[in-house]
Amino acid sequence: MWRWLTNNHQTLTGIGAMLVGVAALFVAWDQGRVMRAQQHGAVVPVLQVDGFIQSTPELRSVGLRIVNNGVGPAMIESVTLGREGALVDNFDPLIELMPAGFDQSWSSVNGRALAPGGEVAPIVFLWERGALGEEELRALLAEWQNWSVEICYCSVFDRCWTSSTDDAGRSPVRQCPAVEGDPFAELGASGGPDPGLTRSASDGLEAPTP
Repeated sequence: MWRWLTNNHQTLTGIGAMLVGVAALFVAWDQGRVMRAQQHGAVVPVLQVDGFIQSTPELRSVGLRIVNNGVGPAMIESVTLGREGALVDNFDPLIELMPAGFDQSWSSVNGRALAPGGEVAPIVFLWERGALGEEELRALLAEWQNWSVEICYCSVFDRCWTSSTDDAGRSPVRQCPAVEGDPFAELGASGGPDPGLTRSASDGLEAPTP
């Protein structure tokens, strides 16, 4: 064995160099993996989707608020609207319970990039406090509880999640589904029951603070 080792020192040197190269390659791969994880972690968006009900001495309102509580921008890819577990594309059952002359503001969210700390109110319904009786108000608020919204969004590195009003957490997904249209934009485009009272959120009507 010793004679073989003595006569094949070049072979041993080559094997040693190969092992050093493999070790260096592993170290570089591991460092790259850690760096990628740090990069992804530094830009993770976390969307919170909440419905709200607000009353003041003069006004009542119900609406939806989306807030990015993460540390990176949220690229909103799709939004779906649901009522009692079924997908819908309009707010007709809810609007039917609204008082005459109610106001509404809307803002499209599909395709929006929401910065960290950013907030958007896709829909707010607003009316004078005395416009509904107690029974009518209870019926409207009960109907409001039947509605849900799910948002699918991605980070700048194309890692994607879903958040909804039904779940306080978020769920990772491989990719966001392709969804045609935005129910909030379609509501604004249709004008609702009274086009004269329908405004985009960008026109200055903001969601009340709960």
